[in-house]
Amino acid sequence: MNKSTVGIALVAAIAAAAIGYWAGTRQGAHVAAPVADAGKITTAGAAKKDERKPLYYRNPMGLPDTSPTPKKDSMGMDYVPVFEGEEETSSGIKISTEKIQKLGVRTAKVEKRALDAVVRASGRVEIDERRQNTITAKYEGYIERLHVNATGQFVARGTPLFEAYSPELLAAQREYAVATQGLASLKDADAQTQAGMKRLADSALARLRNWDVTDEDIASLTAGGAARRTLTFRAPASGIVIERKATQGMRFMPGEMLYQIADLSSVWVIADVFEQDIGRVRVGQAALVRFEAYPGENFNGRVTYVYPTMKAEMRAAQVRIELANPGGRLKPAMYAKVELPTAVGTVLAVPNSAVIDNGTRRVVLIDLGEGRFEPREVKLGAHGDEYVAILEGVKEGETVVVAANFLIDAESNLKAALGGMGSGSTAAPEKVATSHQGSGTLIDVDAKSGALLIAHEPVASLKWPKMKMEFMPANDAIAKAAKPGTPITFEFVERKPGEWVVTKIEPKK
Repeated sequence: MNKSTVGIALVAAIAAAAIGYWAGTRQGAHVAAPVADAGKITTAGAAKKDERKPLYYRNPMGLPDTSPTPKKDSMGMDYVPVFEGEEETSSGIKISTEKIQKLGVRTAKVEKRALDAVVRASGRVEIDERRQNTITAKYEGYIERLHVNATGQFVARGTPLFEAYSPELLAAQREYAVATQGLASLKDADAQTQAGMKRLADSALARLRNWDVTDEDIASLTAGGAARRTLTFRAPASGIVIERKATQGMRFMPGEMLYQIADLSSVWVIADVFEQDIGRVRVGQAALVRFEAYPGENFNGRVTYVYPTMKAEMRAAQVRIELANPGGRLKPAMYAKVELPTAVGTVLAVPNSAVIDNGTRRVVLIDLGEGRFEPREVKLGAHGDEYVAILEGVKEGETVVVAANFLIDAESNLKAALGGMGSGSTAAPEKVATSHQGSGTLIDVDAKSGALLIAHEPVASLKWPKMKMEFMPANDAIAKAAKPGTPITFEFVERKPGEWVVTKIEPKK
């Protein structure tokens, strides 16, 4: 091989190497480009994540507590991060349009209106204490003949009750008879002798009067001059015999009760008015009273006294109402429903159903529009039949939720517990507080806590058997919708684990 041939081969090899290097370089550049782009995407993603840095962290149960750094609450739940643009929602409640329609949300305006409140209370008929008489004897004796021998018998003033024999009474009669006869026989005696005999007669007469011997019997004794073996004991006032211990032939002692007589032409109704309403009750106030024995009939009375003490177990004060009782239709111990109308005047008011009362706070939900609701704590005034006065917390013209407000509140608590308030949260699926139906009997209402003790029938939706348990009312109107002992139907939800709250209650038809 000559030198020219070697040179050509060397040039060809160099060219081939150059071409291969160039192709490799091009291919490497083509593959590396996505890696560089990927680096750019990762950096952009990191930058985007930095833009979503939480502003602060809020309490997962909706309590007014925030933290600048992540932390846990007393139950071990993580605080929920709040990002830019979510500050308004974090302090309120946001519900989707579909959810609002599903819950059946209704609203009303906060307005000024004339509020005629009615204080409602339960009471019982009692005997007018001023018209009650206890019949006793002031001497020892025996009942020889009984004229009034039945409880419930009516007696007029002066009616003979019984005839009594008493050795003491007989001796006092004889002493008086002797004194009066002696006084008559000493008409011609000196003044000193007559005065002594008169003192003796006056002393015997005073003893007879102290023993409630009537003027009629004394006149008879004076005229006849002979002591009577028995004397008649008469009724000191008209009324009904409500208790009788006197029996034929019994021996009685001084001070022993023999009869109780009561005038029932006028009676008292003693009403138990709750502490929150007692400030609206005044002496002289008109009262409307109804009785189960006379359905559809109203009895008009008037408040005559407000007792100065409270019944601690009921947190209620007693109010006395006087009622006329012609014909004796109202019986002692009869149950009464009392209404005391009170004029409050024009006040800022919302429907009773707008208020959520958990026992410690009273809250209304303000409708901000676009599915946003703000819980607002309020201070309540007087209660009416349908409306309640608001002293603080809302302004005239604002819109409050009056139906499904409790379900919205339960919904917000559930979402807070799951960690997401927005409808697009991926922390957990949205879940509506389920309403359950029940029926049974309202046994009692705890005046202090407001808890309802209900003996309910089996609840199929929860697989509950028939039992007694406590429920909390959603508001004051629900707590007053039925009286203890009333068969009822009711709706309830679980506001939080173990807390069952009645959202609707009606007397069972």
